[in-house]
Amino acid sequence: MKEANMSFPVSVGALLQADLQEDAAQRDDGLCVVGIFGKGNMQSAPHKESLINTLADKHIFSLFGGAEDDGTADSHIQAFYNQESRVLYLLLSSVYDSRQLLRACQSLSAGTGHSDAHDFWKGLERQHCLHLLYLFSVCHVLLLVHPNQTFDVAYDRLFRALDALRQKVLPLIRAAIKDCPVSKEWKVNCRPCPPRLLFVFQMSGSLKVSANGSESGGNPDKPKKHSPRRRLQHALEDQIYRIFRKSRVLTNQSSNCLFTVPANQAFVYVIPAAEEDPVGALLGQLRSNCILCEQDSATSASGPRRYQQMRRSARQAGFAGDSGGLSMGGQLVDCSLKEFLWQHVELVLTKKGFDDSVGRNPQPSHFELPTYSKWVQVASRLHQVLISSTEEEIAELATKVQGQLKVLEGFLEADTKFSENRCQKALPLAHSAYQSNLPHNYTTTVHKNQLAQALRVYSQHARGVAFQRYALQLHEDCYKFWSNGHQLCEERSLTDQHCVHKFHLLPQPGEKPDMDRNPPILNHNSRGRSTSSCNCGRKQAPREDPFDIQAANCDFYQMLEEKCCGKLDRIEFPVFQPSTPDPAPACNQAQRLPCEASGSGEAERLKEPSAAQSHTPADTSLSLALSLGQSTDSLGPYGDGDGAEAQVQQKRPSLVDRQPSTVEYLPGMMHSGCPKGLLPKFSSWSLVKLGPAKSYNCHTGLEQPGFLPGSSFLLPWDLVIRSRSEEDAGLTEPLDGGASSWPAPNKTLVGKRGSTGGLGRSRRRDDMARVFVGFEYEDSRGRRFISCGPDKIVKVLGPGGAKDPATRVLNTDMPLYIPSPSQGRSLKPHFAQLARLYVVVPDAPLEVTLNPQVQPGPPPCPVFHPEQTDVTLPPDGLWVLRFPYSYLTDRGPCYPPKENQPLNNYKVLRGILKATTANPPPQ
Repeated sequence: MKEANMSFPVSVGALLQADLQEDAAQRDDGLCVVGIFGKGNMQSAPHKESLINTLADKHIFSLFGGAEDDGTADSHIQAFYNQESRVLYLLLSSVYDSRQLLRACQSLSAGTGHSDAHDFWKGLERQHCLHLLYLFSVCHVLLLVHPNQTFDVAYDRLFRALDALRQKVLPLIRAAIKDCPVSKEWKVNCRPCPPRLLFVFQMSGSLKVSANGSESGGNPDKPKKHSPRRRLQHALEDQIYRIFRKSRVLTNQSSNCLFTVPANQAFVYVIPAAEEDPVGALLGQLRSNCILCEQDSATSASGPRRYQQMRRSARQAGFAGDSGGLSMGGQLVDCSLKEFLWQHVELVLTKKGFDDSVGRNPQPSHFELPTYSKWVQVASRLHQVLISSTEEEIAELATKVQGQLKVLEGFLEADTKFSENRCQKALPLAHSAYQSNLPHNYTTTVHKNQLAQALRVYSQHARGVAFQRYALQLHEDCYKFWSNGHQLCEERSLTDQHCVHKFHLLPQPGEKPDMDRNPPILNHNSRGRSTSSCNCGRKQAPREDPFDIQAANCDFYQMLEEKCCGKLDRIEFPVFQPSTPDPAPACNQAQRLPCEASGSGEAERLKEPSAAQSHTPADTSLSLALSLGQSTDSLGPYGDGDGAEAQVQQKRPSLVDRQPSTVEYLPGMMHSGCPKGLLPKFSSWSLVKLGPAKSYNCHTGLEQPGFLPGSSFLLPWDLVIRSRSEEDAGLTEPLDGGASSWPAPNKTLVGKRGSTGGLGRSRRRDDMARVFVGFEYEDSRGRRFISCGPDKIVKVLGPGGAKDPATRVLNTDMPLYIPSPSQGRSLKPHFAQLARLYVVVPDAPLEVTLNPQVQPGPPPCPVFHPEQTDVTLPPDGLWVLRFPYSYLTDRGPCYPPKENQPLNNYKVLRGILKATTANPPPQ
């Protein structure tokens, strides 16, 4: 930038960094700095840029955006230095201009929240204030441009905010310019002089006056001395001066003010409205140019005087037919914008300064007309402190200036203050709504419901940008209230009931409960009590609502074993036997999804006949694999089973697949989704022998407590046994009532009533065996009964025992829960749970195999089974299989059904008992 004249505008940062070579004759001349700021109109052409074009009488700024635009919404200052007139123009463009406002709106994304958008706009506004403070610190004259003829009172609040900010940052600015080659007064006051503020308004087309220059309704014979535009300017001057004096933006001493206005000079200029007729406007401009050319030869002045004469002559000719110019009534001619500004610029260039103090004892204000080089040094330091800091030594001062921007909040963020006041008043109402109808201790669900109610009350009263911040505070306050002694224990029992204690810790092994500690050390308790029977069913006792699976399925029954059934014969299920002193639960389990293990395919696989019933090599290989604890996937190519070849290639499984682990144990219960080779530390099932088969009397039923009258009778299951003299002796045949137990076509079933032939009549009585079976259900009150079908209860009114056969309950899926026959007065339904299975095995050549499979929930709930499947019950015994009280998977407990859930999803799969004939000993 070494040209004699700058023919295009540049940013102020580039101007301060450039090495501008001035003429030697003008190097020591003073420099007048004029700053221009304000608001733009909604037109496409910027208004402030066109003013500089008019003032400089050159086409400097492009009216449609040029290369100097950076395309962002940030505030920036552009500079144009006219060396001929010794005037430096600084133009501030901010979000108050239509072009910058459009860019700011485009930069906001569609998903920006209200609070984020508010912070974005306030950030732009704070940036605008810093740029304004920079202009008020380096300029002599400031032009405030407004797009209409009405003064915006928001400038009063803005100027008070700038004055407060300036007082805060004065020490920092003094430290920045202390080494600059300027006068002491400039260093103390941090500005060359109190800048004079001028106002430029744009008149709208609605305020046009009549052709004779008088107001409508007035007397045209008595025209006013001043034109309507000049009278508007005087009215605006009086209004602005009263407003600023009232708010003490302007005081008697100009040196203490942010800016000054002249006492005896015009400081308001109203630009007349543009001509609506474009053709007439062009003709008028052509006429004025022609008159100017004619008078060009007559004018002999040069320099600024020549320019003023030319413009005055043009105006006199142009306003001859204009309503706002010189009329026949002798009105004063309105000056141009350049003439309006130049009377103030000349005071600066002639070093007269501004004497704007008023009052009885006006104090003269300091004034200094710097050279261009001195001004650049001061302006560069202030630019680094207020706008952009590039040097490390100035960066600390710039950071401190940014910290002082909080003083702007009280002036500029009136909507934020209103929002905070509204939200602060709404918080107590929301707290009251949260704490209304609250118990002393409550759960997370209650906390969330009350918090939602509090937020509804809060949203009815809170408004503005602080809504989200105080809503988060409401969240924190409610959480603190809940967690400070009001939080209920969130643990749920295995029957889906909450612990009634407040938040507490569980006692460690060997530690006693302590209520005085914070948080207290207590065991879980839901205050739910029920009555249950022991393993054999002969003794009932109350029990607490269990919270862990061992207390539910093991500890309670072990406690009753000492008083009742501890000495009975039993079949022990295998459990984990540790080989190390500190075994660990299996954590890295590659478990299948429960839906894969409990679907229809799993149920059909578990109900397939055994190897003795299979007739093809494929079925034999599949049954062998399942009996050895393998899945069909582990068989590889041998699982297809095509003929005898697959039978020959069948390999014996390794010991690892058959022997359980002694290092890791199964943390839950055995079910179809568990990995192979793991056993639990305790069994949730129990199989005990009450006595011999004759200990059950079919005429009196089970003589145990809790049974409803007439519902303690077991169901008979008659089985046909083949004799030794018959064909196919020694073969085993299933007698479970399935399809394979029916006779072949054209073959008479011996021993059946109505059959022909003498062989049936000569049979012995021991060819028919009777097994008694009973599914016992027990509710929470200890009421017990035997079921003879999925929806039927055994009811024996007279002697003779139960008449319904057991084939119905054995060939169907029995429900795990059924409605209790004695509901009581409560509206909540009571369910009875399958608790025990009674099996009376006679003293006969008969093998009864027990294989219980329970699905305690809808899919994908897995199928539970004991640690040992296909348990053969010894003959001559009354056996009792006790089912688990609760069921637990690795994903959590399987809760009992609710009142609106279908009960057919909770079931015991068919095929729980299978009977086969045994080979008699040779005689």
